Amino acid sequence: MQQPSAGRRLKKPNRTWVRPFRDGAGPLYLQIAQQVREAVDDGVLHAGDRLPPQRDLAQLMGVDLTTVTRAYNELRQADLLDAQGAGGTFIALSAGNSARSSVDLSMNIPPLLGSQAFAQGMEQGFAHLGAQLGQGELMSYHVGAGSREDRAAATQWLAPMLGPVASERVIVCPGAQTALCAVILARTQPGDVIAAEQLTYPGLLAAARVLQRAVAPIAMDAEGMLPEALEAACQVRVPALLYLVPTIQNPTTATMSAGRRQALLAIARRHGIAVVEDDPYWLLAGDAPPPLATGSHPQAPVYYVSTLSKCLAPGLRTAYLVVPAGEPMEPLLDALRSIALMPTQSMVAVASQWIRSGLATDMVQRFQQELRQRQQIAARLLPQPYQAHPAGLHVWLPLPARLDQYRLIQAAQAQGLGIASSEAFSTEEQPGHAIRLSLGGAVDQASLSAALTRLTEIISDVPETRSPAIV
Repeated sequence: MQQPSAGRRLKKPNRTWVRPFRDGAGPLYLQIAQQVREAVDDGVLHAGDRLPPQRDLAQLMGVDLTTVTRAYNELRQADLLDAQGAGGTFIALSAGNSARSSVDLSMNIPPLLGSQAFAQGMEQGFAHLGAQLGQGELMSYHVGAGSREDRAAATQWLAPMLGPVASERVIVCPGAQTALCAVILARTQPGDVIAAEQLTYPGLLAAARVLQRAVAPIAMDAEGMLPEALEAACQVRVPALLYLVPTIQNPTTATMSAGRRQALLAIARRHGIAVVEDDPYWLLAGDAPPPLATGSHPQAPVYYVSTLSKCLAPGLRTAYLVVPAGEPMEPLLDALRSIALMPTQSMVAVASQWIRSGLATDMVQRFQQELRQRQQIAARLLPQPYQAHPAGLHVWLPLPARLDQYRLIQAAQAQGLGIASSEAFSTEEQPGHAIRLSLGGAVDQASLSAALTRLTEIISDVPETRSPAIV
């Protein structure tokens, strides 16, 4: 093992990667090891960087020395650490190369973002910003629901899902998460209950936690939320808000039938519950029933959120919030101003240009075709059974009960594979035994194929969960 140079020994320990622990994210020693891995992947830690002494890190993170020792041992076994005794513990010189070969299967992003076609689309979009830059408007404040031009582009984007939409009902938002938070702030109070499927989008769970709203888990089946389970929950306490992802649900990939959507809307109308329809995948699906928002009713207004992050690119930071007819805009605009003030107008302008020119439609179709091919790769390589949509960004893979889920995640991370466990999506204390695998993050199909092959091998080799000894 290569010895550190004298200059390397003099480096101060790098502590910038240390973050608070997350509840329900597994044993603390594995969380520490994962923080180091992510810091290497993100470029926060580099080969040769010195980590804090174990006692110092234990004090800094509020854990005992044994926890840190176990974390460092895990990283050493994965060849990510280079221990030099009294000289210190360093990120191994090979760690950077390992990070570069990693494949992130944990984030739902569109495929081909590094392709030449996508780069050309970006160049085309930015080429149209020149006139706006010359007028000085682009880099000024843009507070409110959005410009007339951008809201008109939004209605063009929304037309396949909702049909004709009045642009006055559309708010241009800096991402779906911001839109979701705005609706929660405008329609609920601290302590209110939001009903959601028992496995749901982590962004909702994070928003509810920070905004001090409770999430009531509603049982689901292969189509998503069960109407009878929602009705039973309403008999106990009527939720202030109902949150649904009815098309290629995140994470289970369930798509509700038209009948299921109508049944849930009927319950919402009967109890006077406002609905948030988070619908990022409708265009990718190509076969989904009409959104719930097409049946919005004064007794159950449906706030429809359509983001460009899943069909075009997360970096556009653009989403559209359609406010139900008859519902006030100002509380939502007040909430948005308090959260983010305004979207990044240069990115909104690029998005609008793509939509007006037809490039956005072309990209969606290209991504949809690519995802169908990637889903075929997943079907060939992953253990069965699992849940997926033919054009979906992700698959939901139940794990055998024998598997130690934490060990699986750890083993995958050690081989450069990021995966998302069921804990991240669970509204209950018992999250189940499954992982979500996102297919868009791999740079190409060959990279995805290699990653899924590695993962399948890891699943077959990971040790069984050990039952605690009984004394």
